[in-house]
Amino acid sequence: MSFLTTARASLALAVLPLSVGLGPAQAAPSLSSVQKQVTSLQEDAAASAEGAQTARVQLDQLTRTLTGIRKQAAVQSESVGQLRKSLGVIAVEEYKSGGLSQGLELLFSSHPTLYLSAAGSLEAITRRKSLQLHKFAAAQQRLVATTLTVNDKMALVRATQARLVTQSNLAQSKLKEVEKVLAKLKKSDRIRLAKLTQKRNAREQKSSLAFAKTAKRMSGRAGIAVKFALKQIGDRYVFGAAGMVYWDCSGLTMRAYRTAGVSLPHSAAAQSGYGRRVPLNQLRPGDLVFFGSPISHNGIYIGGGRMVDAPHTGARVRVEAFGSYFGRLRLVAARRF
Repeated sequence: MSFLTTARASLALAVLPLSVGLGPAQAAPSLSSVQKQVTSLQEDAAASAEGAQTARVQLDQLTRTLTGIRKQAAVQSESVGQLRKSLGVIAVEEYKSGGLSQGLELLFSSHPTLYLSAAGSLEAITRRKSLQLHKFAAAQQRLVATTLTVNDKMALVRATQARLVTQSNLAQSKLKEVEKVLAKLKKSDRIRLAKLTQKRNAREQKSSLAFAKTAKRMSGRAGIAVKFALKQIGDRYVFGAAGMVYWDCSGLTMRAYRTAGVSLPHSAAAQSGYGRRVPLNQLRPGDLVFFGSPISHNGIYIGGGRMVDAPHTGARVRVEAFGSYFGRLRLVAARRF
């Protein structure tokens, strides 16, 4: 999906949140319930977008691995070719030296001394051929194994590419659902809903900034990462974005820890494999916290049961509370760096 297209869609959705369509006999739902439904759809879209990010990271890793294996296969193929040529030369030498059996050559030779010299040469050629044949067989086996590995990795690449497309399409389909709902609302309701969302975002930003001022001072990598993330409060969420104006959840955590000298991939699920595992009842400020199964959201814990994160389309980077769950996503892991 295009970054600019996603950014425009995210900005439009942030200004005009959406609601459910109404059947002819249905009573109009409250704007509050519409807002909850919109948030749910946006969270689903963000989860799918994170799935796409995970597939993209895996695809990059597989592509690099495949490139290395292909280079290895090329070197092995060249080695097999050289050994094959070497065996051909030995075969010619052996043919020239071994037209008759050693016994017959000795029987008919008028110069036994010359024969014994030739026989010694033939024995040396035979030994060299045996060694080269062993090397050739081993090289062929390595090449066959490497070729099979290439084929396996190619299958994984194709499967990962398909998963990337599926997850990207799913994220977009969730936003299209929201757009369809918007089209069924009266203009006056859209305006009211937009104002409600703007007020909510303003409240969240004000409380986030207030909490950021009271956050405990930290040192080390955790302190640098938290300080960076808190500076982004108020920035908008956009699929696949990693600053410095737009962010998604893993883009924010990746960039925050990059400023602290820790290299992380742009995927919440992938980031959950880095650092040191932390029991969920022993969280410290600076720990990354992960939600969902499979993991589809993360944030940076800052103490007091709160984290700083980039939640979903239509929302901004903020400080928010969480416990065993973040929305409908269960807290499943924490990592420390």
